[in-house]
Amino acid sequence: WETKGKEVFKAALPAEMFKPTKGLAANQGLYNGFLAAGLIWSFLIKDPQWQTNVALFFLGCVAVAGIYGAISAAKKIFFVQALPAILAIIAVLLK
Repeated sequence: WETKGKEVFKAALPAEMFKPTKGLAANQGLYNGFLAAGLIWSFLIKDPQWQTNVALFFLGCVAVAGIYGAISAAKKIFFVQALPAILAIIAVLLK
């Protein structure tokens, strides 16, 4: 967070804020891990309807977080996080 985070979020946070927000970033990473676990879980579900529902729920969470991040932190987050999730939602709905 204190090295890579400074590069990614340099427009959103002053350099001196990275050390005191390290715990918050770790918490955010944990949430992202849960989202990833949910998406992996969706691949393991045998029932097609439940698989779709679970995948859409977790992809929706990723998309909303990406949109919020784009609004509150950096517009780049939309393209890195929200747009891929939105495209994945479309792919799931079209399958």
